[in-house]
Amino acid sequence: MRNVLLIASLALAAATGLAGCGSSAQPSSGSSGSSSAPTTPCKIDDFKVTGDFGSAPKVEIPACKPTDELLVKDLVQGTGAEVKTGTTATVNYQLTTFSDKKVLDSSFKRGQPFDVENVGQAPVIDGWNEGIVGMKENGRRLLVVPPAKGYGQGGQGIKANETLVFVIDGVKVTPAA
Repeated sequence: MRNVLLIASLALAAATGLAGCGSSAQPSSGSSGSSSAPTTPCKIDDFKVTGDFGSAPKVEIPACKPTDELLVKDLVQGTGAEVKTGTTATVNYQLTTFSDKKVLDSSFKRGQPFDVENVGQAPVIDGWNEGIVGMKENGRRLLVVPPAKGYGQGGQGIKANETLVFVIDGVKVTPAA
């Protein structure tokens, strides 16, 4: 009888452990620590951003489950030229990591905008190549970038499977040469 209980306990432990691994399509019903993980997927309007164009924003990360879709929202509608595939977009940006809510990088704080040359094929993450198309000069855009369109397995100081939250200001758009 003791062996049956031990085997049943091991099987239950293995099944419970595996339920938390891999795809998180269905949340585990068991407790996994001091608090349970949110089960409601984030929507773009769940993220709160304050601050004016040209200044470092303050970003509030919501208590929701990150999605695996790229989320895009214009916070300030631009008035200038539009970013199109092949153009160069000069931008200021701030990166906040979803998991720990920390600002990891900010061109605002450096006081130096960043050039995204050949948008669509630029040597930046896919979330940027897709997410800044359509943005206009003098506009501010929020991008919530899933790991598959960000750094995936990690790198550049980013944890593996991290969702990235960018606030991007369109400073200048230069047409393709």
